[in-house]
Amino acid sequence: MTQAIDEVYSALLRNFKGDLLRPGGDRYDEARIIWNGMVARSPGLIVRCDGVSDVQAAVRAASATNVLTAIRCGGHSLAGFSTCEGGMVIDLSRMRSASVDQENRRGRFEGGCLLSNVDQTTQKVGLVFPAGVVSHTGASGLILGGGFGWLTRLYGMSCDSVEALTLVVADGSIVQASATENADLFWALRGGGGNFGVVTEFEVKLHPLTSVSFGTGMFLGDDITRALKYWREFMPEAPDNLKWSFSLRLASDDKSVPPNIRGQQVASESVLWIGDPEEARPYVDHVLTAHNVIAVTKDVLSFLDLQTMADWEFPSGRRYYTKSGYLKTLDDCSIRCMVEALVTIPSPMTQIEISYQGGAAARVGAAETAFGDRSSPFIVNVLGNWSNPAEDAANVSWIRNLFAKLRPSMTPGVYVNFMSGDEEGRVTEAYRECWERLVAVKTHYDPDNFFRLNQNIPPQKAPGKTAARHL
Repeated sequence: MTQAIDEVYSALLRNFKGDLLRPGGDRYDEARIIWNGMVARSPGLIVRCDGVSDVQAAVRAASATNVLTAIRCGGHSLAGFSTCEGGMVIDLSRMRSASVDQENRRGRFEGGCLLSNVDQTTQKVGLVFPAGVVSHTGASGLILGGGFGWLTRLYGMSCDSVEALTLVVADGSIVQASATENADLFWALRGGGGNFGVVTEFEVKLHPLTSVSFGTGMFLGDDITRALKYWREFMPEAPDNLKWSFSLRLASDDKSVPPNIRGQQVASESVLWIGDPEEARPYVDHVLTAHNVIAVTKDVLSFLDLQTMADWEFPSGRRYYTKSGYLKTLDDCSIRCMVEALVTIPSPMTQIEISYQGGAAARVGAAETAFGDRSSPFIVNVLGNWSNPAEDAANVSWIRNLFAKLRPSMTPGVYVNFMSGDEEGRVTEAYRECWERLVAVKTHYDPDNFFRLNQNIPPQKAPGKTAARHL
C-alpha cells in the first residue's frame, strides 16, 4: 500500500461511519469485484460510505493526497471505471434508500441505488422511473450517461426525467443542481457522465405504469433480412407506446426455445406495448405474425417482471466487451454485414442488439441536455458476452471486425454507457457540439480533473495534480 493510501486511511479512520476495506482484510476480496470480469483490479482502499458526510470526507482526503479515485454505484461500468489499481474506490452500496411522493409523482433516491431499488419503491404506488433493462445496474451511472431502456420511446431517456441532483464536487463541498440552481451543471450532469462529482441524491419525475403487453418471436434464414427491412420502414411511423427491437444471436438452450432451433442463427425480436392491453393487441399481433416468425410468446407482464427478465443474461463476473454506434437509417449493407457475421459469432451469449429509439427521446432538443444529438434513431450495439478468459482474443476480434464494417454507415456519436475501455478516442465524438460547454463546466467544478476515471472530459487546465489515467 502506498504512502498516500496510508495517509487517506489515517485521515478517514477516526470519523468515518462506513467501512474501510484494505487488501488482506475481511470482505475486501468480495468488495473489489465488479460486474465485468475482464476488469480485475486491486484498489489500495475501498471506502463504503454511509452517508453524504462520508463521501465528503473521502473526496477531501483523496484530493489532498492526489490518490487515484474511482466511484462505484452498481459496478456496471463496461470500461471498468468502477475500480482502479492501487488507488481508492468510493463505494456507494450502503446508500440505497428511495422514497416517493405519490401525489406529485416525484421520487428521490440515493446515489448508490440499483435500478431494482428504484423500481421496487416506485411500483408500490404504481409509478415508474424510465431506466435500463437489467435490474442490478447502478442507477447513477446509467442516468448520468443518458439512460436508455424499455420506456425510452414513451417517456424519454432517464436523464430527461431528472429534476434535481445533489452532489459532492472535487473540493468536498455539496452542490445542488437543477434548472434554477447551477443550471449549467444541471445540463452537464444529464448525459455528461461522472465527470463532475459524486451524485448522492436524485430527484426525478415518475410516470404511471404497472403492467405492459409483451411478446417475443424468432426469425431464421432469409426471414431475418426480410424482417429487419420491414422493421426499419415500420418504426418511424410507430406510436410511442410501441417498442420493437431485435437481437441477432444464436438461439439459446433455454427450455422456452424449441429444441429444433437451439444453437441456430436467429433474429430474436421483442415487442413491448405500454398502455391499454386492448389497444396493444392489433400492434403486438401484427408484429408477431409477420415474415414467418416462430417461437412466438405473448403475455401481459408486471413492470417488475419486465425489468428483471434480462438479469440472467448478464450476471456479474462474465466477460463483456462492446462497440456501438448510431445510424440515420438501417441500410441494406449494414443488415447484410450483421447477418453474415452470425456465421462466425464466437459465443452463444454474444449478440448484436438493434433498437429504434425516436419517440419522446427524439423530441428533446440537442442543446437541452449534455447527451446531445438524438437525431439518429437506430442504435446498433455489438455486445460480447463470454466466460472463458482464453476466448478473449477471439471475441474482441470478432466485435472489432464487425464494427469496422458497420462504421461507414454510422453517423458520428456514441452512447457513453456502451463504450468499452479502449475507446478513449471516441469521447469527443460522443459529445460533439456539447464538448466546449462541457469542458467549461468541468473546468469550473473539477479544475484538477480529480474525477477522471470515466469517459473523461479534461478541464482546460489542471495545475498541480496530474490528470494521468490509470486504466
